Amino acid sequence: MSSSEKDSAVVTQEPAQNRLDVLLTRIHELTATGDGAADDVAEAIAVVSEATRPEVPQDAAQTSVASEAFADQRDSHGDWFPSEPESLRAAGLTESEVEDLLLKILNARSEASGRDLADQVKLPFRLVDPTLQQMKQDQMVAHRGASVMNDYIYQLTNKGRERAKKLSEHCTYFGSAPVSLRHYIDSVAKQTMADQHPSEEDLHRAFDDLLIDKRMLLRLGPAINSGRGLFLYGAPGNGKTSIAERVTKAFGEYVWIPRSIGIDGEILRLYDPSMHEPAPEEDFEGLLDVRKVDNRWVRIRRPTIVVGGELTMSSLEVTLNTATNVSEAPVQLKSNCGTLVIDDFGRQRMTTDELLNRWIVPLEKRYDFLNLASGKKIQVPFDQLIIFSTNLEPKDLVDDAFLRRIPYKIEVGDPEEPAFRELFQIMAPIIGVKYSQESLEYLIKTHYKSIGRPMRCCQPRDLLLQIKNFCHYVKQPAVMTNENLDFAVENYFAVM
Repeated sequence: MSSSEKDSAVVTQEPAQNRLDVLLTRIHELTATGDGAADDVAEAIAVVSEATRPEVPQDAAQTSVASEAFADQRDSHGDWFPSEPESLRAAGLTESEVEDLLLKILNARSEASGRDLADQVKLPFRLVDPTLQQMKQDQMVAHRGASVMNDYIYQLTNKGRERAKKLSEHCTYFGSAPVSLRHYIDSVAKQTMADQHPSEEDLHRAFDDLLIDKRMLLRLGPAINSGRGLFLYGAPGNGKTSIAERVTKAFGEYVWIPRSIGIDGEILRLYDPSMHEPAPEEDFEGLLDVRKVDNRWVRIRRPTIVVGGELTMSSLEVTLNTATNVSEAPVQLKSNCGTLVIDDFGRQRMTTDELLNRWIVPLEKRYDFLNLASGKKIQVPFDQLIIFSTNLEPKDLVDDAFLRRIPYKIEVGDPEEPAFRELFQIMAPIIGVKYSQESLEYLIKTHYKSIGRPMRCCQPRDLLLQIKNFCHYVKQPAVMTNENLDFAVENYFAVM
């Protein structure tokens, strides 16, 4: 062993400060000799660096991961909400990603203040301001003038404009900064329907605007609690779609979803105003709102998405807008933490086998796989109550393997006569037609019992609307009379 090696062996057993003093002395001796000691000097310097490096705890990796973990924030009602990120790292973003968005915004708006830019990307100004300052140093942007509260008006330089043009050619998106896929998956787990078990009172509240048989609610309750999906089948006009649309009300009222999700540089748009109903929080009444919410997320009413005969296989996959290079999430992803209703099941443009084969694994495993435009495959939650509504018998549509994965099959039958009469009493004042008990007796005796016509839940509403429209046309009061009912029946049941 050389003398330097012996010194190193001794050093490793001494306190850090003593090791540093010894090594510095050794370096001085080596440099003083000048006899080809460059390698020994380099070795000594490397040892010094290692000796003076701060000790890293064994759980450093876990600490780093924990710092990026999605905070489990709850409001006063115990409901989860996304908290404002403390850093870009905590937001799942890089400085370059934010810079790209800011460049594209300025390219579209010509100029904007720093706070306006922060509002556009839905991030706190204190996180955006350092990026803007760095862009100023890199000569991507310039100050157009001063703004309020220690802010500036920014505009693009020629260099920044060229950079923004290239970015827009790749992807035109310049909205809210995206949420990471991992954070979205965490949010679904925190708001999952599987953790909620609606009670009998919850179901009565959800269906309080419908006249529904208590036996039907007794069958619906366990099916909804299972979270596994169900078939609603029966004759048309008995309220299968109305029942399916109200199931969601039995669960929590609101959920938070990101406006968009970022996946390896790709943007997946999730929030859809045509399917999601925003539910903004009430303005805070105090002096300070201590609960800071991440504005990249939107609070919506727990979604109920209804798709019918227009459903195609492409609706179940990620679709890329080739003009903007922004991807759109499929309907099952948009309905997470809510209800997805497949209305008129069996009448889609795609075959039932195609649909069921696509979903047979997600229904069993509660997760789905999606292919992005780049070719990357991602795993996403499949966390919604699937309701298949059909006028056909389920056994005539699907095989036993799929029926096993939808354990609840509930028939929505024709209403009994007392319920049918009550529907007329309820609907007449709502539609604006004067109710008549005598005329209702005439209708049931003449147009139902005498010819064996089945009673359907939709018929009271439809017949009363026929009377209302006829009376408006002839400028008469809208009243249930035998003559008006005869006219309505003749029109309504002409080919039925």
